[in-house]
Amino acid sequence: MVRFKNRYVLCEVVSEDPRCRQCIEDRALGLAVRDAITRVHGDYGLACCSISFTVKYLNAYTGTVLLRCRKDSYRLLCSALPFVRCLESRAQRYPCFLNTLHVGGTIRTCQKFLIQYNRTQLLRLLQNCTNEEERQCIQKSLLSCSLTEEQSQSGDEEEDDGTE
Repeated sequence: MVRFKNRYVLCEVVSEDPRCRQCIEDRALGLAVRDAITRVHGDYGLACCSISFTVKYLNAYTGTVLLRCRKDSYRLLCSALPFVRCLESRAQRYPCFLNTLHVGGTIRTCQKFLIQYNRTQLLRLLQNCTNEEERQCIQKSLLSCSLTEEQSQSGDEEEDDGTE
């Protein structure tokens, strides 16, 4: 049996309108990306990228998006992402663009990168704090950025499943 290798592209939705992030849906984002691939690379590019293209994860609150595509065609996908100029949702168009943060071979590597990225963003916010209350809130958020809590919780669940 042959294993198909995929690439995961971690992006963030950047827009001036904060309502844009709250209203985006994975279906609308997938259509916008497919439309950009068609405009840039034509039918050939769309056919190459559509084989296993999916939106694996979308966090509307933070604007984080995880896209999956085949290993052979991830460069076509990455080159078309800057051409996504707006997202349509609920009969409204929101101007935005996708900023590519990381390309990884597994979801796990993208998750690790995202934790490091968020940690550096929080450190930047910490430097720009104006009062002590903001500083303490950001420090608390910074200390909670880790994978150890998730690993220990998933380890407990695995032990529970094995004993039943």
